[in-house]
Amino acid sequence: MNTPRPTIALKVASGKPSPEVLAQLDKRWRWQYLMLAPHRLSFFLAMVVLVASAVWWLAVQVDRATGWWGLGYAQALALSPTLVHSTVMVLGFIPLYFAGFLFTAGPKWLGVDPLPVSALRPVLFLQAGGWLLWLAGAHLGAPLALAGLVLACVGLGWMTAQFWGRVRLSQAEDQLHARAIATACVVGSLSAAGVALAMVWDSHALARVCVFTALWGFVVVVYVSVAHRMIPFFTSSAMPMVQAWRPFWVLWLMLAAAAMQVLAAWLEFAGVSASAAGPAWAWVHGGLQVAVGCVLVWLAWVWGLVQSLKNKLLAMLHIGFLWLGVAFVLGGAAQWLAVAGGWVVWVWGRCMRCPWGAWHRSCWPWSHGCLAATVAARWWLIALRGRCFGCCRRPRCCA
Repeated sequence: MNTPRPTIALKVASGKPSPEVLAQLDKRWRWQYLMLAPHRLSFFLAMVVLVASAVWWLAVQVDRATGWWGLGYAQALALSPTLVHSTVMVLGFIPLYFAGFLFTAGPKWLGVDPLPVSALRPVLFLQAGGWLLWLAGAHLGAPLALAGLVLACVGLGWMTAQFWGRVRLSQAEDQLHARAIATACVVGSLSAAGVALAMVWDSHALARVCVFTALWGFVVVVYVSVAHRMIPFFTSSAMPMVQAWRPFWVLWLMLAAAAMQVLAAWLEFAGVSASAAGPAWAWVHGGLQVAVGCVLVWLAWVWGLVQSLKNKLLAMLHIGFLWLGVAFVLGGAAQWLAVAGGWVVWVWGRCMRCPWGAWHRSCWPWSHGCLAATVAARWWLIALRGRCFGCCRRPRCCA
């Protein structure tokens, strides 16, 4: 006679902890909690650098306007505030945010074991400490700022080597996004080293082009690579009616657009924009920017921009990506107007001075309106783009 086997009852637990368990958790903030995951420590240090740089820049602006602290930035500062601010905004806190994401989600993409927080701790502290020294050196002396920049550069290069190590260990079929990000980290490390060399050589133009290279070749490449992989995935997961659509030609288009911006920065550094070929290049570059921007705005719509507005987290991701396309369109339009604006103003000025008979006199109000609209549109778009004639090419003038 067979005896029945005992049955083991299964207790099904929900995915979220019960209110009783939550009540027993320690809700106080503790330093050791930062060491529980890579993103905790990296995000915290990124916020420290961001807040420090924001407070420093606020102090610069207030003292420029009021002179309350008598700092005399144009004379007494060891470094140009424009250079200090642009460098820390591009290479300061953003790579720390990248580190938190790349060493948390990156190993999952690649199918490898994540690095422990202890292995990332020196990398993150080198970057954070280096950028705080960079801000202090803006007042205390260029050698201190250079030392901080070298520390941050070492930390960023070390972080790049660690991420490349994860990529080399991977056996995943799809490594395109991770390899694009790893290559962008190399560009960022070289750009930071370029800023350091520019300080040694006292070349503000070289420092400026290195910061632009880091912005487009590092920050934007990492952003578009992550956006191409994650935005369709997040949207289709939260909203099943939206199909995940991410062909690789879209990623290659965005990477090519970032490379185009890097090329444009170096061509400007080489003096092409001031040469005879400058207007032709401006027309071509502006047209490419407008075309890429229109494609990105269309892509944001295809990825479910309208549907994402029902979810705040998704809306934030989609609106951020939409703004990238809008920025390309504004940049290209501003470049066109920068070239054509002066010519149009000259033509209209000559037309209004020439006695073309009764037809021309009857159209004077219309002519004046077109002239005013052209000038206003030109300067409005350039202002939105954040450019000023001459000033951005001579960083010391902003000191």
